[in-house]
Amino acid sequence: MAAGSRAAPAIAGAQQTQFGLINVLKGGAAQLIVLHHLAFYGPMADHARALLPALFNWLAGDARIAVQLFLVIGGFLAAKSLAPAGLAGTGNPLGTMWRRYAKLAPPFVVATLLAAAASCVASLWMTHDSISAAPTLSQLSAHVLLLHSVLGYESLSAGAWYVAIDFQLYAGTVLLLWLCGRFSGGVDRPWLAPAVVVTAVVSSLFYFNRDANWDVWAPYFFGSYGLGMLAWWAGDPARRPRAVALLLLMMAVPALAALMLDFRSRIAVALSVACVLMLLGRVRMRPAAGWAVANWLGKNSYSIFLVHFPVCLVVNAVFVRFVPVQAAWQGGGIVLAWAASLAAGAAFCKWVEAPLGRITGTRRGARSVRSFKGRAPSNVVAR
Repeated sequence: MAAGSRAAPAIAGAQQTQFGLINVLKGGAAQLIVLHHLAFYGPMADHARALLPALFNWLAGDARIAVQLFLVIGGFLAAKSLAPAGLAGTGNPLGTMWRRYAKLAPPFVVATLLAAAASCVASLWMTHDSISAAPTLSQLSAHVLLLHSVLGYESLSAGAWYVAIDFQLYAGTVLLLWLCGRFSGGVDRPWLAPAVVVTAVVSSLFYFNRDANWDVWAPYFFGSYGLGMLAWWAGDPARRPRAVALLLLMMAVPALAALMLDFRSRIAVALSVACVLMLLGRVRMRPAAGWAVANWLGKNSYSIFLVHFPVCLVVNAVFVRFVPVQAAWQGGGIVLAWAASLAAGAAFCKWVEAPLGRITGTRRGARSVRSFKGRAPSNVVAR
């Protein structure tokens, strides 16, 4: 009993560290995505680029790799919720997938309608490629079903593709674990689920992720997602060292081999994040006072991800139409759009995402998200 009582605080402390880091990563990645879209879409960036050309070029290009953080964290939390001990099987796969859809889709649909409205408003003051045409009923229906990319419809908001991919990845993981459970016949086979995930990771890294034609389907992204799942299992403080070493090899060897064959910075980032999450699962660190900001950003990250594009679109239109077209003024507009996106995300989380979560029954335990006390955040992104 004494040994167990000593182990429990250590495990709780390690998980506290992990989930504190997750909030930091989520919050930071969400900000990079907002800034990436501000630098990539809209005329303000074209005029303000002269102020800091190297920074704007980086934000418009490489900053999009922040999506890899969401992918790894998504897999990490999926493993925690679906198979925390690495054992296969989900009792009700369709119900599990429906709960994920009910968490992702309703706020996404509201944000999509806001984006359509923002395009209509912005078109009054500017003409730009970032403005979408009035959506058709079939286009809206495809967004509601999270099939817009698969069916070839133009996304009504930047980043809309990711919500659909997140659902595909989660649903695919549920099916894999369920099939493993059926194959095991009710017998605990602790090697089966990790082995199947590694197989899927290898197929993604060596084939699907190297072919851009697959980038609207989950297998293209499962390499990063699966590394996150392996990071959860390897980071379990209760797991024996031999099992940890084996899982670490299962993470590192395929990813490093894939990078040697075809170096992709996105995969290198995903492997690095997975290794950090795994290592922090086995150490206990005292949280700093500054975690409060990370908690706030992590809690609101999905809402910020959803609503920042319509906010940025309208601010772009206002500044191009009513503000001098000078680098300093337009640079100020970018800062304003960034701040407005944070404020809009917080309001959206409070008045849209949270109430919809309560209605759909997917917001249970939301209070535990507000500060990390050994519990996982409910949202990954934008997952």
